[in-house]
Amino acid sequence: MSSNNTIQSSQNKKHNNHLPKINYKEFEKVIKSRRSIRFFTKEVIPKIVIKNSLNNALLAPNSSNLQVWEIYWVKNLNKKKKLIEACLSQPAASTAKELFVFVARPDNWKRNNKLMLDHIKKNNLNSKLFNYYSKITKIVYSQGFFNLFGYIKKILVIIIGLFRVIPREPTSFSDMKIWSQKSIALACQNFMLSMRAYGYDTCPMEGMDSLKVKKILNLPSRAQISMVIGAGRRDKEKGVTGDQIRFDNNLFIKIV
Repeated sequence: MSSNNTIQSSQNKKHNNHLPKINYKEFEKVIKSRRSIRFFTKEVIPKIVIKNSLNNALLAPNSSNLQVWEIYWVKNLNKKKKLIEACLSQPAASTAKELFVFVARPDNWKRNNKLMLDHIKKNNLNSKLFNYYSKITKIVYSQGFFNLFGYIKKILVIIIGLFRVIPREPTSFSDMKIWSQKSIALACQNFMLSMRAYGYDTCPMEGMDSLKVKKILNLPSRAQISMVIGAGRRDKEKGVTGDQIRFDNNLFIKIV
């Protein structure tokens, strides 16, 4: 067995043989008690809770582990005031003790791809992993100048797809935006569930002026605002505005 294979085998054992015991009932409590809170109290969230929840957000699964996301914890009072206005001054923003902006960064994939290659070389990881990040990701995620490479890929995908299974996207920056939004959305959910596990609450907001939010955070045009999340301790009288309405499961869950 090669040294790379030995290292990989050792890593597989390390990650698969030491799973913690999980209390699913406690997890269900977190899931079922998480609500989108419209009004928060003035209680301060401990910094350790915020730090741990942000760290938990970054543990979310993401495509090719390229981590094309950014999270902005808006603490500057002037920026926070402007952000509340950009969120239409809704109570979920104006009463939130803290505000976080979750941003998809499809434009950062090359930087992060290089970081992955550096990590693989530094830690002498599997050569297949090195080949993936040195070849495959560059073909899959590169779109080229004026999207020319993307157009070529699209034509090739259509032709090859006639004969065998092949990933169809991304072949444009529009596809890249969708691709990156999937990853940041998973990070958002991790963050909200983590906050709930610590006894605090959140409200994800899409009702906002995304262009103004970009300007407040000085983001480039290719950055994509996913959502703004308000966080704090729920107001027990008016934090939740009604029952959690869910339609019949059969409308959404399909067994085929």
